[in-house]
Amino acid sequence: MTIEQIYFRKGFGLKDEVRPVIESEYHSSLVEKIRAQGYKVQFGDVTVRLAEEFGFCYGVDRAIDYAYETRQKFPDRTVYLVGEIIHNPHVNQRMREMGIRFIYPDGPGRFDFSSVRETDVVLLPAFGVTIEAFGELRKIGCVLVDTTCGSVLLVWKRVDGYAKNGFTSIIHGKYSHEESRATASQVRKHPGGKYLIVRDMEEAELVCDHVADRPGRLSRDAFVEHFRKKCSEGFDPDRDLARFGVANQTTMLANESMAIGGRLEAALREAHGDDYVEDNYRSFGTICSATQERQDAVLKMMVAPPDMMVVIGGYNSSNTNHLAHMCRNYTETFHVQDSSCIDPDSGTIRHKRALDANAPEEVEGDWLPAGPFELGLTAGASTPNNKIGDALLRILQIRGISVDDASVI
Repeated sequence: MTIEQIYFRKGFGLKDEVRPVIESEYHSSLVEKIRAQGYKVQFGDVTVRLAEEFGFCYGVDRAIDYAYETRQKFPDRTVYLVGEIIHNPHVNQRMREMGIRFIYPDGPGRFDFSSVRETDVVLLPAFGVTIEAFGELRKIGCVLVDTTCGSVLLVWKRVDGYAKNGFTSIIHGKYSHEESRATASQVRKHPGGKYLIVRDMEEAELVCDHVADRPGRLSRDAFVEHFRKKCSEGFDPDRDLARFGVANQTTMLANESMAIGGRLEAALREAHGDDYVEDNYRSFGTICSATQERQDAVLKMMVAPPDMMVVIGGYNSSNTNHLAHMCRNYTETFHVQDSSCIDPDSGTIRHKRALDANAPEEVEGDWLPAGPFELGLTAGASTPNNKIGDALLRILQIRGISVDDASVI
């Protein structure tokens, strides 16, 4: 078969057929009711405010569409998924129920494709895969359905350009995240391509100290050891930080990414002057628009913060974690992985406080205020509306409130 017959990035023309199924599984009439009434509704003594941007983004919609189309297109073939389609436990469980088999990475992020045959179909997730994983699958000759988000592809283009022109890519992201691994791999298309992944401003400052040769900076060996898992093979900070371009995982906090880029540029200017920066520093905004819109919507809510925020989305969802982190700066916030974390029978909530995806859950009772209060809701870009609606329904059930008692404010 030709590449046109085994590689697909635009679905199979079955969107109209699968859309009713997807809407029936992920739609919420309750969420649509609140949206239609200006994102603010009174339920008994609980005032509910919904962020004006929340839930599924275009890239997630597209990935889910393609997964459903793939299952319909190839009903009798074995269909594999590289990692998770998106970071939402409910959606990934639906993939399993559809008979899609998951291939998970090992600790360093490598995938074992030994079970995949030429006659099989493989879904590439919205985060994308490394160039090495893609190459392995191409060699097998199986059908590939690529759901990589367009925003991620734009970052790849930037990083590819940096490496092509001899710039090290400094990527603001989580080195263990599938997207950051896939993004970093783009430099390996070019001989001598280099990357360095920084998690936050604290790590960025370590880089700045080295670039500007400040007193007390990490030694070369200490620097290499600190970033050992977060940089390209053979990375030498004395050589590879002489010229660099900045990019980011698309789901990071936008203001933090901008601040990190600014600090890195200032360090290069401190070391070499304005003329040098002009030729040896590159930066392009690579936060995806959906991530930015959801963060902006939360900041808009926080002009007059609600008494409490509930953020719904996978604990391993980067954009959801950042929404919860933002909300905690303003009000009491509960990040729940799924609506099932809220138990209307016991009145308890299971949630995660820390930004770390691996932090343990906490269980609390009597977590709702006794009197009238304002509840804010938002969700990450990988959270379906039905889980948002179900979370609200469970909260109202704890208070003994029927959704039929709603009134527009």
